[in-house]
Amino acid sequence: MNDTTDASPHALESMSSAEAARRLNADGPNELPGQGPRSLVGIVREVLTEPMFLLLIAAASVYIVLGDVREAIILAASIVVVVSITVLQERRTERALTKLRDLSSPRALVIRDGVEQRIAGRDVVAGDLVLLREGDRVPADGVMLEATALSVDESILTGESLPVEKTKSDSPEHGHVYSGSLVVQGFGTARVTATGARTEIGKIGGVLKTLQPETTALFGEVHRLVRWIATAALILCAAIAVIYALSRSDWLGGVLAGITVAMSVLPEEFPLVLTVFLAMGAWRISRVGVLTRRMPALESIGAATILAVDKTGTLTENRMQVVAIETRTDRADMQPGASLTDAAQQVLGIALAASERAPFDPMERAIHTAAQAFAATAVEQLRGMELIREYDLTPELLAVTHVWQPAGADRSYIAVKGAPETVMELCRLESAQRAELMKRVNANAQRGLRILGVAHGTTPNAAFPDTPRSFELQFLGFVCLADPLRTDVPPALAECKQAGIRVVMITGDHPGTAVAIGTQAGFDVDAGVLTGAQVAAMDDETLRQRARNVNIYARSKPEHKLRLVQAFKADDNEVVMTGDGVNDAPALKAAHVGVAMGGRGTDVAREAASLVLVNDDFKSLVAAVRLGRRIYTNIRHAMSYIVSVHIPIAGMGLLPVLFGWPLLLFPVHVLFLEFVIDPACAFVFEADPESDDVMRRPPRPRNEPLFSYDMLKRSIGLGACVMIWTVCVYGIALQWLDDSNARALAFVSLVFANVALIFVSRSRSGDVRTIARRHNNLFWVMAAVACVALALVVYIPAAAAVFRFTPPEWEWIVTVAIATVVLVLVAGRWLRFSPKRTRPAGAE
Repeated sequence: MNDTTDASPHALESMSSAEAARRLNADGPNELPGQGPRSLVGIVREVLTEPMFLLLIAAASVYIVLGDVREAIILAASIVVVVSITVLQERRTERALTKLRDLSSPRALVIRDGVEQRIAGRDVVAGDLVLLREGDRVPADGVMLEATALSVDESILTGESLPVEKTKSDSPEHGHVYSGSLVVQGFGTARVTATGARTEIGKIGGVLKTLQPETTALFGEVHRLVRWIATAALILCAAIAVIYALSRSDWLGGVLAGITVAMSVLPEEFPLVLTVFLAMGAWRISRVGVLTRRMPALESIGAATILAVDKTGTLTENRMQVVAIETRTDRADMQPGASLTDAAQQVLGIALAASERAPFDPMERAIHTAAQAFAATAVEQLRGMELIREYDLTPELLAVTHVWQPAGADRSYIAVKGAPETVMELCRLESAQRAELMKRVNANAQRGLRILGVAHGTTPNAAFPDTPRSFELQFLGFVCLADPLRTDVPPALAECKQAGIRVVMITGDHPGTAVAIGTQAGFDVDAGVLTGAQVAAMDDETLRQRARNVNIYARSKPEHKLRLVQAFKADDNEVVMTGDGVNDAPALKAAHVGVAMGGRGTDVAREAASLVLVNDDFKSLVAAVRLGRRIYTNIRHAMSYIVSVHIPIAGMGLLPVLFGWPLLLFPVHVLFLEFVIDPACAFVFEADPESDDVMRRPPRPRNEPLFSYDMLKRSIGLGACVMIWTVCVYGIALQWLDDSNARALAFVSLVFANVALIFVSRSRSGDVRTIARRHNNLFWVMAAVACVALALVVYIPAAAAVFRFTPPEWEWIVTVAIATVVLVLVAGRWLRFSPKRTRPAGAE
């Protein structure tokens, strides 16, 4: 017999929100040591060890040796500015990550001010009343106040795999729960006694540390490219220094020339782009109700070809309502003000007796509401009984059985509700009776109703059997519930079809209910429906073939979900899978992107998933796919720009040495260009809105490299065009102007080319009108700031002296600037990048 009490959790004395805030401020958040964000000092230390800053320090040192103190001071000041900007970017990213850690941390259901509230686990304080349900992670140490069939897995503390039964007891083993342990069965209420480092797991040593960045194909590809280019930059730096020194007998000048080329070649923006874009992308997705637990999911969800979703709460509103009661002989619709027959009231009363006393499940809440309105006598009778035994719903027996004992009676009453087939089996109905009743079940299911069978019986007050199959039961009828389709599902589903994404429904509901809801939503149901039993009976190859066409899966259990995920993956699909239960964790882990339900989901499901839907809304999931595509597209545009812009900068550091011309670029020039490049990478491209056709393109192939041949061909081609043009401008200017005039003119060309490259890189097609329609105010602000800064360093004498400029005639500058912009725009249109993609297998 399970330990139960008559008190409801809401009747227990709960803490006020004001007192909880005071304790949180006094005791600190409910976190283990080592979970905090990086400190400002740590970020600065990391920034200063970057190769770019080491090169700047080396260049400043060379200027000091040369006796050029002014140049050294300018570089030192630039280092301070660049470090400040970089630290601000890092802090911005860190703040976004911290907010996401707070939001996606394990949630806790507490009672404050007498009301149930779901809060972040870090906000739980000593004294809180915590409600524990199957699948929850215990947020803090506590003492049990109530327990019903409650078992907890404490292996994280003890290493013991067997769950421990919890009761209202003075025993530390059975009467206390501990932070980090997992509720595997039942429910209960606990009073928190310790949080954070004061918990048992905190005392053991604070073993949880900040999550390490995960290495994915995207990160691996970028890191390999950075290492390769960095190696090439060092070799080129040494070669230029030697060539310059030998040809001009100036070793210090050669070192400066080598440092300049190395600075121009180093692609330090690559990791910056990945870090900022994914962190900010996770923040953007959180604003539409999707939390990111694992950053790599953002690069995967945009490539999704299959979305496998549940019905209840995702496609429907999860707002159940009892709409009809069917007895063995008649049907009663639950209209306001209607009165039920005695037989219908008995069906509703038994359904209430087979439900939890403090309901959490939407169906059970609907049954409670209907019973209070239409079966008040049954509600009153139940208050005079004691619940003495529960048989929970299991995957093998889809029914709940409660045994109630009236005061002073020698026999107890049995109440059963569950899947109609299961309840009929428990009642041992003859096949003819089952067939007749199943016709009524199918008729209701075709209307989109959720059907529960109801049965009752009596039993002596003796030892109860281990399974409800041993009881003598009488079938009473059905409870019919409706869960309306979300109004935004049909347009979201149509958007997925347009994007080449196939959506499949996997539900535990009756096949007729699933097909009815699927038809209302706009699913293609021509291929019929597969039940869990049919899935289990198929071999892998047969299931893979059937899964290509069938979009509705009913009466599905978690093991069937796992097999379906594997079948979809075997057909080269990128699979996004939703789930909410403890047993859904394997399927969520097996999917390329697992998505847990934030509202009704368990902590186990959330920990196994990569993303969490805060409001369990299908529209939010589609929005995440759209944002995932936008993030990946913008990353690719930024990477394309970085490749393009470094070619002319590196070329203009190298070619004047080889041609015997005066040097065009010095470290201060590269720094100026970096002030344009870095904000463009960190802000402009990240803020670019999605293109109009982002959800009209088929998904990108899973194995498509970030730096594909076509992308590199366009990027290198654009960079080569700019380099050749700048070489021509500098070479011709040297014939007509002195060195400082020619340098200023060529640098103007390089800066305007840089701005134009940012513009054309914002689209694969390079079409000016298409790019202009994608409003991005940050681009125009950045372009204006770059032009003003250029004018200052060219025309203000003190600044021009630092840059070794003498201003040429303004007609020359205007002509070169306009010609440069036109050249880049034409080249961008000519070197368009429009990869051809075919729809993946299984896409509609």
